Amino acid sequence: MNHSAKTEPQGIDPQDCIVLFADLQSGIVDLTKTLTLDQLQKGVLALSRLATLFEMPVIVTGIRGQDGSDANMIPQIAEGAGEYTILHRTTCDSFRNSDIVSAIRASGRKTLLISGVATELAVQLPALSAAEQGFRVFVVVDACGGMSERTEQAALRRIALAGGSTVSVMTLAGEFAGDFREPRAQKAIGILYEMAG
Repeated sequence: MNHSAKTEPQGIDPQDCIVLFADLQSGIVDLTKTLTLDQLQKGVLALSRLATLFEMPVIVTGIRGQDGSDANMIPQIAEGAGEYTILHRTTCDSFRNSDIVSAIRASGRKTLLISGVATELAVQLPALSAAEQGFRVFVVVDACGGMSERTEQAALRRIALAGGSTVSVMTLAGEFAGDFREPRAQKAIGILYEMAG
């Protein structure tokens, strides 16, 4: 065992987090197989509410319709996070879009929480790019939907090999809460219980 190796902090600091919601739009979310649509929506709502509660910036990306129309995102993002701008892209990897990368970098934050469908594409590819560019990357598994258990697990393994990790909304709520006597902690625990219900 090498005692001189520097260990990375294991905790997640909400003040260093930015949330990326990718392709959570009509026509794509319906493809989720590893979570039901209801479970996915519940996870996205809870994550967006945590983002608001702990003042974490939110980036929402989507794909335009074939007719050039804006992506029609699921309502749970706005329900929890309020108004946002959709950053449209033409690649599976959000980090291949300069507007999206600029928005993420402008936050000054280095911990990326990713939610989206499909885990194998809209989640995995920016996770790999972000990790390569020095971000701490966490895939929020109860706010992501994959095409199959087998292909989603392959994506998560590849992300782990690149230095990323997984986390759940429930874990984030409990970890961010801190002292239960604080009003914000009580709201975070409320979000946790709603996820569990």
